[in-house]
Amino acid sequence: MSATQIVRPAGAGHETLAVLAGCALILAIAGTVVTLRAAPEQSHAVAANQLDARRDLNAAEQGVYADLRIALDEIDAERAGQARLPAVAALADMGLPPFAQDASSAQRGAHVWTLVADGAAQAYLGLSGDNAVAASVLLRVAAPEQGHDHGTEAHAHDSEPDIWMHRSAQAAPAALDVAQLTRAGWRQVVARFDAGVTRQQR
Repeated sequence: MSATQIVRPAGAGHETLAVLAGCALILAIAGTVVTLRAAPEQSHAVAANQLDARRDLNAAEQGVYADLRIALDEIDAERAGQARLPAVAALADMGLPPFAQDASSAQRGAHVWTLVADGAAQAYLGLSGDNAVAASVLLRVAAPEQGHDHGTEAHAHDSEPDIWMHRSAQAAPAALDVAQLTRAGWRQVVARFDAGVTRQQR
């Protein structure tokens, strides 16, 4: 009498479950590592008398602000340690934005620039020709003898230019000190870069 034995084919069900379980474990470990290693997002708030250069300025104002940051190095070079700042006309003759009157300056508010002083303090004042396009601008420049020589290497890398804006100013401020400017409605422009900025630039 012969016996018949039935041999069932090997199924892939158990192997599939094992592979899926392994993948899930790997994903869980990777997610945990990424979460633990992620740097906390740091956001630096600005004071009430300040404007964030990235968030609070429109395109025209950002253009003027960027021009002034670059122009400050040229102003320092022209100044050459002298107490008196270069005249606006001299900067315009150099074709230095935003002091030069060209198509770009007209599109950014057509500012009228003057050199103003309050005792030893000096600043370049740009009164906007159209406050709806861009605010009036004030660039305060510290005297070299006060220990803030903008021509030094430290200025080029560490110090921020002292730029203020006022969206309705029609005349020069009565004084150039921080307290008086703040009371008159001027706000200092500051650059604040956080983790969000880095991600947006990538």
